[in-house]
Formats: sequence, structure tokens, C-alpha cells
Amino acid sequence: MRIASFNINGIKARLPRLKEWLEETRPAVACLQEIKTMDESFPAEEFESIGYQAIWHGQKSFNGVAILADGEKPNEIQRGLGIDGPKDGEGEQARYLEAEVRGVRICNLYLPNGNPHPGPKFDYKLAWMKKLRERMHTIWNEQVPAVVLGDFNVIPEDKDVWSVRAMASDALMQPESRDAYARLLADGWTDAIDTLNPRGRVWTYWDYQAGAWQRDHGFRIDHLLLSPELADRMGAAGVDKEYRGREKASDHAPVWVELRD
Repeated sequence: MRIASFNINGIKARLPRLKEWLEETRPAVACLQEIKTMDESFPAEEFESIGYQAIWHGQKSFNGVAILADGEKPNEIQRGLGIDGPKDGEGEQARYLEAEVRGVRICNLYLPNGNPHPGPKFDYKLAWMKKLRERMHTIWNEQVPAVVLGDFNVIPEDKDVWSVRAMASDALMQPESRDAYARLLADGWTDAIDTLNPRGRVWTYWDYQAGAWQRDHGFRIDHLLLSPELADRMGAAGVDKEYRGREKASDHAPVWVELRD
């Protein structure tokens, strides 16, 4: 069973590339972030035409998450973590969607970026991570096979970035961000990509600016965290790097984990 995550950076703009990836790699579950569309505009029929059914949590122009399953509709468990955005009266942003597929709890997230740092957006990032940890505690106590995956907007360690100096002032690398991520792992969750690539130097994101892709100036911010029940079943994990180099690609590459039956 392959479970994948892909920050698509605008589902309408990347739809041909997204369908191409789905058909060529055929994950059982595909979690999308930054779909950047309202609920009524989500192109569900495009995925149904290639055998995928979907649930989604959209927002106009920003954010948005979706879960696609091959041959079945995900059974929705929860949307949102109950935390409002950084502006008063803004309400909750579309950043979290949880479902069950084939007996596995799928928790798809798009964690706040947190820039500029310091400031209210960074405070929101840390508060959101606290809420996420609370939700992960609840899931842990249910003792269900679970994966928490998506764009975490956290570079966990220095080995996960092409240049520590270049990113030193970014919210993605601040000690508070890293500490909050490390606490998730300390609770017993397994970082699939890191476990199979302990030396690092595996990127999931390359900026559109300054020739970052061509120079391989990337970093790792897309993660798959496995509960013990799934960590024991992990057979492989990786990054579909080549899709970042295709025409009109997202600035992220898909990440995935293979689970044994």
C-alpha cells in the first residue's frame, strides 16, 4: 500500500501534472496540500475519470487540503483542528483533513509557514503545532494504524537543507519550529524519509527563484510520520524528485511510503 503526499501549489494550474503523477505512480492514497480552491470548484470528476475518489477541505485562493483514494471514497473523520488564523475574526484556515482508508488513519496537513519571524504568523505556526500534537496524542491513544503527513513547513535538522546559512533566519528553521517537530517524534512517531535516509541531503522543495531547482538548492519540509503500527510495516519511502523538473511543475515533489500488508 503506497501512501503519498504532494503539495500541488494550485490544483487547477497543476492538474495535468497531478493526473500524470497519479496515473504513473498509482498510490493507494494521495494527500494534497495547497489546492487553492473553494469546495465547490474542486475538480473531483477529473480524478474519478482515472479511478480516484476524493474528499477535500478548500479555501479561496489559499491553503486547502484533499485526500484521494484509489477505487474508494475516504471515510472522513475530522476536518480542522479548531484553531483560528492569525488575524482576529479570520476564522479557521483549511489546513487539516483526516480520514480512514483501508483501515489506516490518514491525517493530511498543511502547516503554517510562519514567516515573517518573529510576529503573529510565527506565533500562529507554533500554536498550530501544539494543536496538532494534541490531536496526534488522541490518535495515538486510539491505537489505530496512522500516518500524519503533508507539508509541515519545518526543516527538522541541518542535514535537511542545502545551506544552513541561507535559511538561518527563516521560520522553517527556527529552534522553536524544530523543537515542536522533535516533540512529535519524541512522542513515538517515526519520520519515514529520515529513518531510511539517516544522512539527510534529501530534498522535497525547490524554490522557483534563483535557479534553485537547476542548482539543487532544496530542503526537506514534506514529511510522513508513522504510528508504531505502521512503522513496523514500512518497506520503503522516497521522493518522486523527477516530477519537480517537469513543465509547469509544483515547487514541491511528492513524497511516499510503502507499507507491507
